[in-house]
Amino acid sequence: MKHIDGETLSRIISEAKIVFETKVEHINSLNVFPVPDGDTGTNMFLTLKSIEEELESITDSSVRTVSAAISKGALMGARGNSGVILAQFFQGIAHILDNKLVITAKDLAESLNEASISAYKSVGNPTEGTMLTVIRDIASTANNSHENTPDILAFWQLLCQAANKSVIDTPSLLPVLREAGVVDAGGFGLAVLFEGGL
Repeated sequence: MKHIDGETLSRIISEAKIVFETKVEHINSLNVFPVPDGDTGTNMFLTLKSIEEELESITDSSVRTVSAAISKGALMGARGNSGVILAQFFQGIAHILDNKLVITAKDLAESLNEASISAYKSVGNPTEGTMLTVIRDIASTANNSHENTPDILAFWQLLCQAANKSVIDTPSLLPVLREAGVVDAGGFGLAVLFEGGL
C-alpha cells in the first residue's frame, strides 16, 4: 500500500473516532495537567465528532476536499486546550495536503511536520511532556522514516510506536504527571487516535 486516497483518509478518521470513544473515560481519568478537570478525553472526542459530521456533509472524496473538511470540522468543534491543539494539528495537516491527489509516506511526513509547528504555535507557553511533545515525536519519526518505509501501513505502524513511546516518556518530562502516577491525557488520546486509524 503506497498511498492513501481521500476516501481512505475519511475512513481513518471514522475508525479513529470509534476507537477513541471507547477510551474517553480513561483519558479523562488521566487528566491532571494543566488543571485536573477530567475533560481532555471528552474535549478531544467532541472535536473528532465535529470532524465526522463535517465529513458526512461533503460529496467529493478527493484528498483536498476531505482534508479541508477535517480541518474545518476540527476548528468548528474544538473544545478546551486539547481540542484546540488537536484542531491546529489537523489544520497543519490540511495545509500540506491541500494540493495532493493521494497521500504518500513522504506527504504524510511533511503534513505531520506542519501539524507539529501549527500545534506548538497554538499554545502561548508550550510545555513539554504534553500532547505537543507527542505530536513532535510522531513528526520526527515520520521525517526520519518515510524514505525507508514507503509502505503506508508499515509507516503508520511506526507512527503508532513513536506515539506510544512518547506517551510513556511524558512523566519524565512533566513532574506533575510523575507525582500523580499518570501519563499525559492529551498525548495518550493522540496515541489512541493513531491506533484507531491503523
